[in-house]
Amino acid sequence: MSLGPVMLDIAGHAITDEERKRLEHPQAGGVILFSRNYQSPRQLKSLVDEIHDIRLPRLVIAVDQEGGRVQRFRDQFQPLPAMALLGELYDKDQGIALQNAENFAWIMASELLHYGIDLSFSPVLDIGDPVSSVIGDRAFHQNPETITRLANAWIRGMKKAGMEAVGKHFPGHGSVAGDSHHVMPFDRRSFDEIEAHDLIPFRRVIATHLTGIMMAHVIYETVDEYAAGYSKHWIENVLRSQLRFQGTVFSDDLSMSGAESAGGYAERAQLSLQAGCDMLLVCNNSEGVDEILDALKGYNNPTSQLRMIRMHGRPSLQSDDLINTTQWQQSVERLALFNQH
Repeated sequence: MSLGPVMLDIAGHAITDEERKRLEHPQAGGVILFSRNYQSPRQLKSLVDEIHDIRLPRLVIAVDQEGGRVQRFRDQFQPLPAMALLGELYDKDQGIALQNAENFAWIMASELLHYGIDLSFSPVLDIGDPVSSVIGDRAFHQNPETITRLANAWIRGMKKAGMEAVGKHFPGHGSVAGDSHHVMPFDRRSFDEIEAHDLIPFRRVIATHLTGIMMAHVIYETVDEYAAGYSKHWIENVLRSQLRFQGTVFSDDLSMSGAESAGGYAERAQLSLQAGCDMLLVCNNSEGVDEILDALKGYNNPTSQLRMIRMHGRPSLQSDDLINTTQWQQSVERLALFNQH
């Protein structure tokens, strides 16, 4: 059985029979975990193993483990800083900031891979503009060049651990005030303005190495009437053709208010796939998941399936050895020292 285009969530610490049936559906391809799915390291490992045993190739398991206020697993996990703190350090000492970014990303990715989790949806490539409270300190900096350098260091750390990176939220969520979790944000700037500012980190990081992109639920109304995740223009023309991105395109959560512009769940899924998304996130609405799974019966995209297989984690260290390595101990000490300041 191949991987389908739907990444869905589960309710608790273990899989219910109903959830297992959804995960066995041919159009399921992944699971996104949240804080509610985590009780302890042992429970998390058991849950991940259970998900992996459902089918082959195994479902891709992801989580938002950015750091700062967006870190789903906390108790007995290393406390990751908000990315803006790395940006502040960069303004004082570029070399140490880049070393820390690489080290902290390695810690984050190694820890998740230790439990069998494939992806953290990171790094954030949005501009750290004060106008956007939902992005805010999740962004590295206001300067696109600084974001690029720190993001590339972060990705190097992830890749050294064996995890692919997913940059978000294309083509940039940091310059709009609305929070797409709750409203439909509009960006009224011209394409030239967006290209000269928000697109810079995406363009530069894609040119270096980036395997995944998550789209923004934002309507850039002078560019296209559709939100970016539903837009062939943004995905096919800009992301694929102009920026030459060949990796996996993830929708942001189709349950968010910013996704409602396309209609019901089936319409949201169809429009996302037609626009060029490879994987659809559908969270916190089991009825919406069922509607999409039913609507996509018979859907098949071999190219997307190959892209998703590339997102599986490949730990560079045997998981049992991780916490006993000198690299782990030194990196954790550096993180603890950073967090004290």
